[in-house]
Amino acid sequence: MTLKIAAQLYTLRDFLKTPEDIAATLKKVKQMGYDSVQVSGVGPIDSADLKALADQEQLTICATHIGYPEFANIDEVIKKHQIWDCKYVGLGGLPPEYRTSKEGYAAFAKEFSEIGRKLQAAGLKFIYHNHEFEFVKFDGRTGMDILFEESDPEVFDFELDLHWVQAGGANPVEWIRKVEGRMKVVHLKDWAVTSDRERRFAEVGEGTMNFPEILKACDDIGVEWGAVEQDNCYDRNPFDSLAISLANLHKMGYK
Repeated sequence: MTLKIAAQLYTLRDFLKTPEDIAATLKKVKQMGYDSVQVSGVGPIDSADLKALADQEQLTICATHIGYPEFANIDEVIKKHQIWDCKYVGLGGLPPEYRTSKEGYAAFAKEFSEIGRKLQAAGLKFIYHNHEFEFVKFDGRTGMDILFEESDPEVFDFELDLHWVQAGGANPVEWIRKVEGRMKVVHLKDWAVTSDRERRFAEVGEGTMNFPEILKACDDIGVEWGAVEQDNCYDRNPFDSLAISLANLHKMGYK
């Protein structure tokens, strides 16, 4: 097994507003058994200070999500990730203006292949995080197909969010195998339904997704990091949700 488990901090975004909040939250994340985090949803804090807080708790920053506008200052993006000793630079979602046509997806694939080349020259790697809307079809091809086929495979990697792949009507295991060689970080997120047909985010192992097959596929293609994310924990404390996901992953043999 190559996959190492991380906590996607976006899950805890309501507890990351100030440097003091961030310090307390990172401590709790470590105490529940995580050794790595993905930085996302974090309030204002100096990059070096965040790195110091993570180091204090012996937490690796394995990946990030940063906003689309930040990529306009690529030198700052590179500097920040080098301070964090973090290779994987993630974009959390496609800006709306690219989502409505095959031309939009193709233009984004080209634009971020260029950005990916600049990141790669600095020893970093661009990773793209999907939602469900990428599975809309344009002349028989989904947006995800267009991103996959029209981006440069050497510099444009994927960070599949497996819940959203399934929500888009696609097969998570098939997509994991499709992006072999182009994915080192994956989002582990489960899916559940209620008796009144509401679709819900769920703790990993508590929903209906086939995680034994999903995790085997991740291992087969050499994924390095599995970041546990839960967009909404409903009536449950998000720290408890992350702990439940981690306990279930431990039972499946993952640390």
